[in-house]
Amino acid sequence: MQKVTILCVGKLKERFYADAVAEYVKRLSRFCKLEIQELPEARLSESPSPAEIEQALSEEAARVESKLPKSGAVIALCIEGQELSSPALAETLNGFAVSGASQLTFLIGGSVGLHPSLKAKADLKLSMSPMTFPHHLARVMLLEQIYRAYQIQAGSRYHK
Repeated sequence: MQKVTILCVGKLKERFYADAVAEYVKRLSRFCKLEIQELPEARLSESPSPAEIEQALSEEAARVESKLPKSGAVIALCIEGQELSSPALAETLNGFAVSGASQLTFLIGGSVGLHPSLKAKADLKLSMSPMTFPHHLARVMLLEQIYRAYQIQAGSRYHK
């Protein structure tokens, strides 16, 4: 069974997001061993300077890097990433598995995104859309798309 880890900067606070995450965690348990790790988000002032943002991204990147597995594929969610259809994502994730990546690690940054060093380490930079979403909603959307990818691979009617 493939292991899927989602490293998230920031904690879910809203109950409706937590409920949606719990539902997809339950659904995904049939397909993979899922782990979600929440890492602290750096605190920023109301109007942070570019230097403050860089410092925050560096701090968050250090925390993320300390949790990265030694092997497997790393997928960074970022707006400049590749946009994939659900079937294309299913094919891509399957391709990682076929190539021997028994571990998939998805990275979701905090409110100011991911440090460029993390994006550079990624085997895939993935964009959900050119639109901007709250990172908590991105977590729910990612879980749904991972679930959909497994359903597509299984030939289920869920995707239709």
